Amino acid sequence: MSAVSPVTLFSQLPLDPALVAALEAHGVTEPFPIQAATLPDSLAGRDVLGRGRTGSGKTLAFGLPLLTRTKAAGRRAEARRPLALVLVPTRELAGQVTEALDPYAKVLGLRITAVVGGASINRQTAALKAGAEVLVATPGRLADLIDRRACALDRVAVTVLDEADQMADMGFLPQVTRLLEQVRTDGQRMLFSATLDRNVDKLVKRFLDKPVTHSVDPSAATVTTMEHHVLHVDESTKRAVTAEIAARKGGVIMFVGTKRGADRLTKHLLGQGVRAVALHGGKSQPQRNRALDQFRTGTADALVATNVAARGIHIDGLDLVVNVDPPTEAKDYLHRGGRTARAGESGTVVTLVLPEQRRENARLMAQAGIRPATARVRPGDPDLVRITGARKPSGTPVALPAAPAPAAPAAKPARAAVPAATPPAAAPAPARPPAAAEPPAVAPEAATAVAQPNPAPSGGGAPPGGCPSQGVPLPGGAPSGGDPSGGGDPSGGASSAGPSHQGRGAAPDPRLAPRGRAARRAPLPQGRAIRGAGNCATSPHRPSCGDETATTPGARGTARSATHRPVVRLRTEEPLWVGDDPRAR
Repeated sequence: MSAVSPVTLFSQLPLDPALVAALEAHGVTEPFPIQAATLPDSLAGRDVLGRGRTGSGKTLAFGLPLLTRTKAAGRRAEARRPLALVLVPTRELAGQVTEALDPYAKVLGLRITAVVGGASINRQTAALKAGAEVLVATPGRLADLIDRRACALDRVAVTVLDEADQMADMGFLPQVTRLLEQVRTDGQRMLFSATLDRNVDKLVKRFLDKPVTHSVDPSAATVTTMEHHVLHVDESTKRAVTAEIAARKGGVIMFVGTKRGADRLTKHLLGQGVRAVALHGGKSQPQRNRALDQFRTGTADALVATNVAARGIHIDGLDLVVNVDPPTEAKDYLHRGGRTARAGESGTVVTLVLPEQRRENARLMAQAGIRPATARVRPGDPDLVRITGARKPSGTPVALPAAPAPAAPAAKPARAAVPAATPPAAAPAPARPPAAAEPPAVAPEAATAVAQPNPAPSGGGAPPGGCPSQGVPLPGGAPSGGDPSGGGDPSGGASSAGPSHQGRGAAPDPRLAPRGRAARRAPLPQGRAIRGAGNCATSPHRPSCGDETATTPGARGTARSATHRPVVRLRTEEPLWVGDDPRAR
């Protein structure tokens, strides 16, 4: 399909007037080459295959038509059903795309949200449930949400794949294929990347319908405002050279090959007095966001990163990128270097090469179509200072500010005192029905007594908490009115075989009443047979001492004790606590 002629002004495009005004408010009036080439076709609803160098404005190239066509559809997204989808390979790129498109989405009244790994999936589920017309996602997290039935793609009419070649290289191709199978078959699809190689052909042939291809730069394009240098160093001096470059005036991104290497280099730089932070896939999303924020705001001067930061990260004014460990592929070199010289600015890319890496690095530069300037340097060399602005670090260890602690929840305001209202005159209490006999008043201390192991007072009688009318033994103590050993005391008047009866008016000795927590509960032991159904009128709390038998969970066999067992309920809202009889063990 033939392409539409490019334009020179955004006002010449069929964009919403509010969107054009928002672009002008942000100082964007003339489109970049990739935007001028692709916008006429993408706004017309055609499938687009676009290739442009990193930093060339691909985000607005697909973002403006995506927002415009979604708004023109005149529909609001239902819960869990977005209308447009942008798939990106990394969390950082997802955040950058969302940040770049959010102001223009708000102008059009569209809601945009991002779902990425490493962040709270519950919050992302809630955002989808609230409804979002535009969804920016990494393939893995989106697949998880779909499996949870928190998202469905059957309403997606516009789909964008950003940095599609990296998604293929990272092993996302099967996931991306399954996701594209779920969007509307009659929808529009756009695929953008800085490099389009053979790994993307499968997606193009299967999911793009007669795509219009726009390539404003060749696959191995170089930027005319970017300088490339290869600095040959020795193993013994490489770390010192790296520290001097990191101590320069101005920010620098340093790429290494492994996560462990990033952490080691960061620790070394901090020990040399260079404020450095690490960024790699082993860190949580909040840690990665904090590292980027520290570097953007100048809190950190050096960002030590793996290839996770090689795509989609935009730092204003960054003029130096250093490959501490040379990349293994030509396109990785292009994407690393693309963090500088963005949007027409100038920048420098430096690669540190050990003697054993020279041949492989020369092959990589040839594949990338780059002819770098070379020099052999040592710490403090004039060439090193001229190319990178290196200077000797202070050597005094530094530490970056720690992450702020989460704010404590605000205390609830004290409730204002309410003046007491004058109570109405109380109605006369109804007369109580006559009772056969009222029990005498009981001392307050005895009111808190429950079944607890206590020795029986000498001279007979029921100990506190027992049942004097039935001669019920105390839990863990002696039978009522007898010897604490449980065998009975002839002088005391009663034994376990013949319980004595004491008068109803006899009050327990308050000195023997348990105190504190022991007076409130006595836990029910496992595997004990218990009794209790009726009420004993002689106890201050009317404990149950009937003839029904119950067995607690875990009890074995039949209850061996035939003696009545007290069950005491202190208050109606508290659980039932049962004492233990040593003779039932």
